[in-house]
Amino acid sequence: MSIKALVFDAYGTLFDVQSVAAVTDAAFPGHGATITQVWRLKQLEYTWLRALMDRYEDFWTVTRDSLDFTLRTLGLAPSPELVARIATAYDALSLYPEARTALEGLASYRLAIYSNGSPDMLKRLVAHAGITDLLETVISVDEIGVYKPDPRGYAHVEKRLGLSRNEILFVSSNGFDIAGAKAHGFHVARIERVPAGRLRGELAAAATIDPTLMFKALRMQPEQLGFQADATIAALTDLVSYVAGLRQA
Repeated sequence: MSIKALVFDAYGTLFDVQSVAAVTDAAFPGHGATITQVWRLKQLEYTWLRALMDRYEDFWTVTRDSLDFTLRTLGLAPSPELVARIATAYDALSLYPEARTALEGLASYRLAIYSNGSPDMLKRLVAHAGITDLLETVISVDEIGVYKPDPRGYAHVEKRLGLSRNEILFVSSNGFDIAGAKAHGFHVARIERVPAGRLRGELAAAATIDPTLMFKALRMQPEQLGFQADATIAALTDLVSYVAGLRQA
């Protein structure tokens, strides 16, 4: 297989969405974990609802609206200024510890991001992490106004890179994104942030299901839609040997 480019999802794959917890808990002590998980769940839900309603707004708007929903649902009555201030945490998410080493190890390939994030959000996020020079380009759904997992978005990635789908390895940890990319025809690698066995153990041991555990169950496992990743990989750094193996296959 002739892989020429690796295309990475951003949120949850290269960048840890859980890292906003420090900001949410500082703003509302004792509520940080709940805010963090409900916010992310609703953020994704709003992308899908807007797609179904054909009412596209960029991801910054979606991020603010989903945070506003979360805080109001918890009875925290935020001001618009506070919502906007907390939402900027998505511009400074932590890069996963192995991400930089992985990107550096894959430097012989064309490397790109394809994300729901708006162009300005992604520009700030990538710059904050210091990985701008490691990427050829950053592709936002905002360029065509359709959120993942719409097939038009994955087709847009091919067009932007000037490559066919069999020349692209798509990398994500999000089940909905993996299903969408695979349905489109990409070769897909899943980064397994939460192994299924470990999750089952945590669920079995839990006296109650807290928001973080619920998030792991809902958003960090493969979707059962008939489109599975070609490979499940423990860490981004394992992509180096995986892609090398594809070249030899």
